[in-house]
Amino acid sequence: MKKLLAITALGLAIVPNICAAQGPGDYKPVTQERLVNPEPENWLLTKGNYAGWSYSPLNQINAGNVSKLRPAWSAATNVGSGHEAPAVVNGRYMFVATPYNQVLAFDSKTGELLWRYRRELPEGFGALHMTNRGVALWGDKVYVGSVDCMLSALDAKTGKKIWETQVCDWKTGNAYITSAPLIVNGKVMIGPSGGEFGVRGFLKAFDAESGKELWTRYAIPAPGEPGSETWPQDGRWKDAWKTGGATMWMPGNYDAKNDVLYWGVGNGSPWIGDQRPGDNLYVASVLAMNPNDGTIKSYFQYHWNDSWDWAGMNAPTLVDFNRDGQKVPGLISAQRNGYMFWLDRDANGRIQYKKSVPYVKNNVFKSVDPKTGRPTYNEDAKPSTGKLAMYCPSLWGGKDWPYEAYSPNTGMLYVPFNDNHCMKFTGVVQPVAPGQWSAGVEMTDIKLVIEKDFPYIGGIQAWSVDGGKETWRNTYPKSWNFGSILATAGDIIFAGGTNDRNFRAYDAKSGKMLWEFPMPSGIISPPSSFAIDGKQYIAVVAGWGVDVAIIQSMMHDQFGWEKSVPEGGSVWVFALGD
Repeated sequence: MKKLLAITALGLAIVPNICAAQGPGDYKPVTQERLVNPEPENWLLTKGNYAGWSYSPLNQINAGNVSKLRPAWSAATNVGSGHEAPAVVNGRYMFVATPYNQVLAFDSKTGELLWRYRRELPEGFGALHMTNRGVALWGDKVYVGSVDCMLSALDAKTGKKIWETQVCDWKTGNAYITSAPLIVNGKVMIGPSGGEFGVRGFLKAFDAESGKELWTRYAIPAPGEPGSETWPQDGRWKDAWKTGGATMWMPGNYDAKNDVLYWGVGNGSPWIGDQRPGDNLYVASVLAMNPNDGTIKSYFQYHWNDSWDWAGMNAPTLVDFNRDGQKVPGLISAQRNGYMFWLDRDANGRIQYKKSVPYVKNNVFKSVDPKTGRPTYNEDAKPSTGKLAMYCPSLWGGKDWPYEAYSPNTGMLYVPFNDNHCMKFTGVVQPVAPGQWSAGVEMTDIKLVIEKDFPYIGGIQAWSVDGGKETWRNTYPKSWNFGSILATAGDIIFAGGTNDRNFRAYDAKSGKMLWEFPMPSGIISPPSSFAIDGKQYIAVVAGWGVDVAIIQSMMHDQFGWEKSVPEGGSVWVFALGD
């Protein structure tokens, strides 16, 4: 039996809290007002702001001087595996979450370690992904989810645990947490992973002061609830909704003006759609929700009856479109299925489809309804039970979980993409049991197929949000791209994500590469930017691993690429030199 225990804690000595240094002064409490209007000198949210822009208003570093960027300090995290969390900064306090349930706090100016928190992993625990995608801040506390289904609140100045509460059950429920929390008006919201293990996805909200659970919203409706008719009602698959996936394993975005939460929903479980016939709401969708009680206001489903593990877990970026001389509130997202989506939204959270276009090769969508956005499928490219099918892009999609970035200066969306890759497998029926893989496909049968004579796979695309067209692109002939992008008011974008381990800066308007720096490990974490005493800094965490390491090994077997990229986590902070 293929167990969830396949990946373990590697015998790490886990200890509660280690205070390593005296704090660098007062800690300014994080309020709702500060999260709605974050100061340019801080990076208070994983994506910089509630809208999900991954954009810094700082402009000291620009095209004319970025070549002078030099390391200001660096520090090791003392763990391996894939580091996927950004450096979150509030004044002189920087917080970095790492794999294996660890949070580090640094003096953001000097790099001095302030404290280290590690939560001991339970005996026998394992997870498909042992990573963590970041912390959240509220008041004088730091909040972090742990892979073993716990949400913890830590004292921001000391790392001391204030409270912890259970979000999910890894023993019987097969779930685990990799997501960063999102906090709105004192409510800490987080959802688990586990779509390959028969989880029924959900989002929960907890009181930031007490840890008390406030509400739960399941992403698959129970019988009788709106949307339940899109799941099998009788027959062999009538109970498919109970273990149908739809995990909400990435942080959402928030419209603070209208108090509407936008959250992405993951893949169906099993992957094979004919084992849960129907549209399967709300798999592969974006939900507009009321953050006060979790009520679903509206939704848009990117593709129905998800049979490719494409999911829809990345919440779309909140932007205003310029249309016919008017500003129209909207959503934009480069989804894993290889299509870029433009959606309109109103003050009540109602979502309407506007248009979509492919940004990488997709051989599944035969057409897309111009009014509803509903695709029709090439059935030959849809895996099913007992049937082999090849589809493009592969399950890692045109863009996997890494964040795109939006710059209001350039009006462009910057997308870390992968193209010229496909996948094939045959669906099988697998039982759902605690700790057991149940994706409807044998792991050994999942085959990555690369286009013949491919000119590149990874790269960055820049799209005009209003014009709806690609403006420029950079491509990587011998690397995938698994790196989030940071845009800045200096009209620079920063990105890692490549197997050569380089951290790069590009001209945001032209795409010209302006600077690069070799890192000790590859970068799959989102960069961030902050300022201290009027000096701008760029922070990024290096640490290769998880899916991109698996892909690298596959590319070695097929094309002779280096078998592995050096691992090992480290935090790097850069500033302009003389």
